[in-house]
Amino acid sequence: MTTQLIPALRPLLAAEASAAALGSGADPGDLEQAVWLRLLERMDADGPPADPATWLRGAVAAEARRSRRTAEREVRYATEPADDIECGPEQRALRADRDRTLHAAVRRLPGRCPGLMAALLSPEDLTYREIAGELGMSQGSLGPERSRCLGCLRRMLAAEVAAPEPRGKER
Repeated sequence: MTTQLIPALRPLLAAEASAAALGSGADPGDLEQAVWLRLLERMDADGPPADPATWLRGAVAAEARRSRRTAEREVRYATEPADDIECGPEQRALRADRDRTLHAAVRRLPGRCPGLMAALLSPEDLTYREIAGELGMSQGSLGPERSRCLGCLRRMLAAEVAAPEPRGKER
């Protein structure tokens, strides 16, 4: 039943999520992922719904409401909170050095990672939809690709910036 249910519901979920996203301001892909997660959790607990199409429509509506309520409560900062703190020349120099190191490491990443990380680090605060369009990749693959790129970046930076040994001993 499960192997037949998911492919059968995919077109309906895509249509419902697209329609609900217009009214809620949510991203259709985010709504789809949330509903798939709900469906899988429900199937683990109670098995498949008796009327999957009706259940799916209700789940999409509930996720859209949750997304709309969350968006209404969120307040966007005019500036980054850290930007409000006055810092002296030493802190600015350290921040600039850290930023140079980070951006240099991002440029050395393999594959699509430099473009993806540059888009994520952009001061324009691009949405996943905008980044996916800019990079010519599906929006659903951005999260996994971002995770792979961040893991690679972590490994690169860990090798360049030696971490102290346990108990404060330097290598």
